[in-house]
Amino acid sequence: MEGAAGPGVLRVATLNLWGRHGAWDERRPVLADGLRDLRPDIIAFQEAVVTDEYDQVVHLLGAGYHVAHQAGREADGSGLSIACRWPLGEVREEALPATPRVEPGRIALAEVLAPDPLGMLLFAHHNPSWQLGFERERELQAVTAARYVEDLVDKGDVNHVVLAGDFNATPDSAGMRFWRGLQSLDGTSVCYRDTWESAHPGDPGHTFSPRNPLVTGGEWPLEPGRRIDYIMVRCGHSRRPLMRADLRRTGGRRVGERPLRRRRGLLRQEDRRTTGAMIARLILCRNIPEGPLSDVCLDRSKSDVEA
Repeated sequence: MEGAAGPGVLRVATLNLWGRHGAWDERRPVLADGLRDLRPDIIAFQEAVVTDEYDQVVHLLGAGYHVAHQAGREADGSGLSIACRWPLGEVREEALPATPRVEPGRIALAEVLAPDPLGMLLFAHHNPSWQLGFERERELQAVTAARYVEDLVDKGDVNHVVLAGDFNATPDSAGMRFWRGLQSLDGTSVCYRDTWESAHPGDPGHTFSPRNPLVTGGEWPLEPGRRIDYIMVRCGHSRRPLMRADLRRTGGRRVGERPLRRRRGLLRQEDRRTTGAMIARLILCRNIPEGPLSDVCLDRSKSDVEA
């Protein structure tokens, strides 16, 4: 089965569900409608609740996706989940210890058995510590996660690596500079292409924004806005990814934002992620000559989601 956008095209989304807080029974149809419109092939969910009696991801998506859940979840069942239109191969997860003042972060990795021409790809779902002052911990967790991914790439037959999730850090932070190949940490360096930055240079692309009244009306009344959610593609040694980005942030028209504007009371309390999703359309590149990355990996002429 090819992806929703055709062969050689992969739609990836990331979304923090915020558990069942904030009137979930009313939030769910808003999110379901938005995801149905966006038609992602792979979705990284954070704070998704899964218990013996309840699966929030299945409740949201219904049939049509293969779902893998992080084994080590919070007491209420909250944790990382991956949903995919195609079958999943081996699914792994790794704790990301940092310092004694925080619980370990997590990374979940799934082999996605996508049809040709994509072939098998590795989807990495990263979720480090969230506290504002804990960038040191996020740096340590980024290094551990990156080394783990590189080990899997070295050992396996992986065509592509897509990295996504709620990174809880802004693009100028040390941890995000590390992921983007702009600096090393602890003697380690990698390079992933930030899809939003590639397709919209200069646009801050806030996913945690005061435009959402549920942000400023909750625990973050002075929040100025920042981008903390990312979809990234691993580059080879030439800094050239094998996929190009063709995307829009679901932030001019984020998941659930239009229903929220029509029905202001629909999403209540401090639901800080319902309208903070990201979706990227990644297109397989073939026979691309070596050259500056900006010349070979961007296609800004089309988009799947109109702003």
